[in-house]
Amino acid sequence: MQAISLQRQWTNKQALLLVSACLAFGIAGGWFTRGFQKTSDPPVAQPRAAVTKSASSATSQASPSTAAPLKEMADKQAASLLAKLNADPTDPDTLSSIGNLYYDAQQYTIAIDYYNRALQSRPSDASVRTDMATAWWYLGNADEAIAQFNRALADAPTNPNTLFNLGLVKWQGKHDGAAAIALWKKLLASNPNYEQKDKVLQMLSDVEKQIGSTKR
Repeated sequence: MQAISLQRQWTNKQALLLVSACLAFGIAGGWFTRGFQKTSDPPVAQPRAAVTKSASSATSQASPSTAAPLKEMADKQAASLLAKLNADPTDPDTLSSIGNLYYDAQQYTIAIDYYNRALQSRPSDASVRTDMATAWWYLGNADEAIAQFNRALADAPTNPNTLFNLGLVKWQGKHDGAAAIALWKKLLASNPNYEQKDKVLQMLSDVEKQIGSTKR
């Protein structure tokens, strides 16, 4: 089965910082590639931006040799945001921004904690919930990921990253190709200019062929 990445939104500055850090640690080849587009901090994240990471295995935490430096990088980048959080501990934008830093450093458990806190203040933020769901997937919990994706869709039924990612988890985590096809067709119908359209069309073709071969 082809490994496809889940999607998360990034700002140009975040993407460039991550690329620089990954090159410094010698792990750029194993990290995400994300769409470099300007957005307001949503929700992806997310809405925030699009990220891609191999999802051939649901458990994709950083290796022991890279986890410590990545966490250290995230801790340093989060310092100013944590200081800001002291003034307003429930600010959802600051909480989700901190969560994004730890998500990007593959510190998914920490990221989920901050996303949860952000959602307590702004529960209808579909982008942040989508990022949190994706973090659950990378921790190996497909069921919780699906539950959170579905909650995000209840608030934003046509959120393209949510539809994209839920389709992938249905396909790769639950082997439910029919559900993935339905989600991706809904994505394309509701977001005809989706920037990952070619990828979605290719995935649709792959899953349809896979389903066809199993029926023979």
